[in-house]
Amino acid sequence: MPHAVSRLRTARLARSAKPFLARGGIKGERCPGCRLVPSHCLCDLRSVVPTKAGVCLLMADIEPLKPSNTGWLIADVVPDTFAFGWARTEVDPALLALLADPQWQPVVVFPGEFVEPERVTDTVQTPDAGKRVLFILLDATWPEARKMFRKSPYLDKLPVLSLNPEQVSAYKLRRSRRDDHFCTSEVASLCLDLAGEAHAAQTLQAWLAVYTHHYLQAKHQLPPDLGGPAHSQLRGLKSG
Repeated sequence: MPHAVSRLRTARLARSAKPFLARGGIKGERCPGCRLVPSHCLCDLRSVVPTKAGVCLLMADIEPLKPSNTGWLIADVVPDTFAFGWARTEVDPALLALLADPQWQPVVVFPGEFVEPERVTDTVQTPDAGKRVLFILLDATWPEARKMFRKSPYLDKLPVLSLNPEQVSAYKLRRSRRDDHFCTSEVASLCLDLAGEAHAAQTLQAWLAVYTHHYLQAKHQLPPDLGGPAHSQLRGLKSG
C-alpha cells in the first residue's frame, strides 16, 4: 500500500495542469515506489521499523513531486508517518483531526531562535500517559519553512523542539552550504534518536545514504555499488 507521502504526491500530480519535470534529473520512466529510474530501483532494500513516535510532514506545494525530497524516505521507514500539503489560506481537516487525536502529543520541530522562549525545549518530553510523541516537520526550503511556521495558527499553541546543531554535525550529507541546515530525513533521524528510537534513527540515516548513492549513480549513468558502505550499513541494521 502506498505510504502517506506517495499518496500526497499522487493527489498533487492529479491537480497539476502540466507534467512535473524534476530539474537536473533523468527524464523518463521512474519507479513509483522509490522515484528512481528502474535500473537503480531500491524498493527491495526498504526496511520498515515500527516506532512509538510518529512523524507529521507539512509539505510545501511541490515538495512531494521532487525525486530528491527526503520526507519520502521517512515514510519509507516509519510506519506512522503522516503527510499534508501546506497552504496559507486553507487547512486540511484531517491535519487538524490528527493534532487533536488524544493518542498523540504533537511537538513542532523548528529553530528556537525564531520562537518565543517559553515554547522552546531542546529535549523530547516524556509523553503523557497513553500518548505518543508526534514530531511535526516543515518539509520545505528554509524561506518557505519560516513562512509556514509564521502563517500556521494551528501550530501556535504547540511546544517547539529546537535541535542543537552540535548534535547533528556528524551527518555528512547536506542540502545547504550552511552547517546548521539539514535535509528533512536528517532532522527526523535526530528526533527519533532523542525519543529513544535509536534503531529507527540509524535505519533512516542508512536509508538516506543508500538512496543518495542510487540517486547520484543514476544521475551519472553508473551502476549502484551494492557492496559499498551504505548498503553494508543498511544490511547490518536489518540483521541486527
